[in-house]
Amino acid sequence: PNTIPHREKQIETLATILAPSLKGSKPSNVFIYGTTGTGKTLVVKYVTRELEKTSMQTLNPIKILYINCKMKKIADTEYRLIAELCRLLGQEVPFTGLPTEQLYHMFFRLVDMKKWIVIIVLDEIDALVKKIGDEFLYNFTRINQELKRAKVCFIGITNDLNLIDVLDPRVKSSLGEEELLFPPYNAVELQDILSQRASL
Repeated sequence: PNTIPHREKQIETLATILAPSLKGSKPSNVFIYGTTGTGKTLVVKYVTRELEKTSMQTLNPIKILYINCKMKKIADTEYRLIAELCRLLGQEVPFTGLPTEQLYHMFFRLVDMKKWIVIIVLDEIDALVKKIGDEFLYNFTRINQELKRAKVCFIGITNDLNLIDVLDPRVKSSLGEEELLFPPYNAVELQDILSQRASL
């Protein structure tokens, strides 16, 4: 939908967190929490799309890389996650066979080819953490140390309200993330949304 009713506050908060990217600064990492069907993915896609569009009129381009971590064979291992990120940047990568470290270096090289801000959106990030642990998150927080021109931040979207509590303290401290909570819609809001969708 072109309009997202009853999520104005969340849209504004996320836009404020990510706004420094339009001036060429790295925004904070963001964790977005909320139960299923609360508009998390919708809002993130809307805000990042608008950011990317706006950045085309500035000297600070922004690139959004969106991955749903629940997609099998796309992001169910650290290798496949980095391979998919490389593919989103236009580099084909074999599904298996390369050392993960080599894949990371390929990804760093692709990201660092331009002076831009890359925002990686990891939807259903809890599915990946449960499957492979949180070490990859620690690696993600270290990406900027490997880059000379580009800057990277990431947005984690999760239905698991306790995800941050199960992360390794080392990962938690290096994330330096902002948190945004999406409460469930109430009955009046749902009726409003459904009426709007039905008319469409």
